[in-house]
Amino acid sequence: MRLLCTSPAAVRNSKAACRLRVVSASALFLLAACKAPEPTTVPGHMALIPGGEYQLGSDSTERELGYELSPPAVRGYGWYDNWEAVPRRVRLEPFLIDRAPVTQKEYSAFVAATGHRMPYIDEATYLEQGFLVHPYDEVLPFNWRVGAPDSALLDHPVVLVDLEDARAYCEWRSAADGLALRLPTEAEWEAACRGADGRTFPWGDDWRDGAAQVESTTTAPVTAHPNGATPDGVLDLAGNVFEWTGSSMPDGRAMLKGCSWDDAPGTCRCAFRHGRPTPSRHILIGFRCAASPSR
Repeated sequence: MRLLCTSPAAVRNSKAACRLRVVSASALFLLAACKAPEPTTVPGHMALIPGGEYQLGSDSTERELGYELSPPAVRGYGWYDNWEAVPRRVRLEPFLIDRAPVTQKEYSAFVAATGHRMPYIDEATYLEQGFLVHPYDEVLPFNWRVGAPDSALLDHPVVLVDLEDARAYCEWRSAADGLALRLPTEAEWEAACRGADGRTFPWGDDWRDGAAQVESTTTAPVTAHPNGATPDGVLDLAGNVFEWTGSSMPDGRAMLKGCSWDDAPGTCRCAFRHGRPTPSRHILIGFRCAASPSR
């Protein structure tokens, strides 16, 4: 053992430094204990979107881009000025969202397990809805027969489901995923699309040909456009189908986000939204599920 000569002042300073280290260590421990735990359940078919601030809505410059990428009639109707939200920043908690819209095959498992009504609409009801009216002949391939979808469409997004059908599916799948599934809110859907950098389209600020199922005659498999994925790996936030959300438009109608297979690129910006009555069943409308992470 070696004896060290230390002055009283040095001893006092040493004790003070020691107390400071103890306090600092305690503070770090408390901070670590208070930090929100990481999510423990992230199914492979869902993407975890980090919490934080996100840019939502559109300004006049972005809307003008939308009109430039759309048929002249869209400007005439003022779709983007009338329906899109003003720019704003929102803070969101982390959330999970399906990497792709729910497919015909996935929905058929739900119908088989629960006896829920199948996606189908008769001609009179379809025409009575009175919006986005395609000839009823174009609806027929999407109508289920004998309790099942057309086998050629199994990996396409399910359509002809209304808001309550979509909610019922998400609730049913909750047990399998170990999560309380629901429809994404407007803010969550758009945050997943825009990302922290506030991009205009799911992949960036410029339209990318071939990245989405648009200006087409039907739906496509949900994996058909991998180059249209977000950096988080979320597919079909542009193209294929409009998607039900858990939010409402200012007039009370249920809010849809995204664009569909017959739209022009201008409608496929992350900011676009519009509303439809909750009982609407249409060949352009599908959905995906979301959830708060389990802890």
